[in-house]
Amino acid sequence: MPASPRPHHIPSLRSIGQAQPFATAEEAWFWTMSALIARHEGARIVAGLGTTQRPCEPDDVVKCLDRLYRQRRVDLSHARVLRRWGERGVPPNPRFAEERSAAALWREAMSRLEWPLRIKGIVAGGLPA
Repeated sequence: MPASPRPHHIPSLRSIGQAQPFATAEEAWFWTMSALIARHEGARIVAGLGTTQRPCEPDDVVKCLDRLYRQRRVDLSHARVLRRWGERGVPPNPRFAEERSAAALWREAMSRLEWPLRIKGIVAGGLPA
């Protein structure tokens, strides 16, 4: 009877206590967009293999944004700005006239996304004492 093939790598789950939350919603968003772009380009995302253990998967951040959308706290214009500037890896700069409206939408979206991400432990800070 042939031996069953052994996988090259079996991921082990580390304690959630070792996970490092993001400092801000913006940092979480840029990380999410980087992961989504990598996934789109064919990379296999495997939990626990990055340089920093995070308390979520990229889809968890997207789900928070989707929930805000369904609650009508953000709209498609917010989502478009988040996608466009998230792909670029920098926020829009309000000092440039052509980026001013995008910067306002970016700030609104980030301020609305911050709280749900804090509650879930994705962004540091958690609930107020």
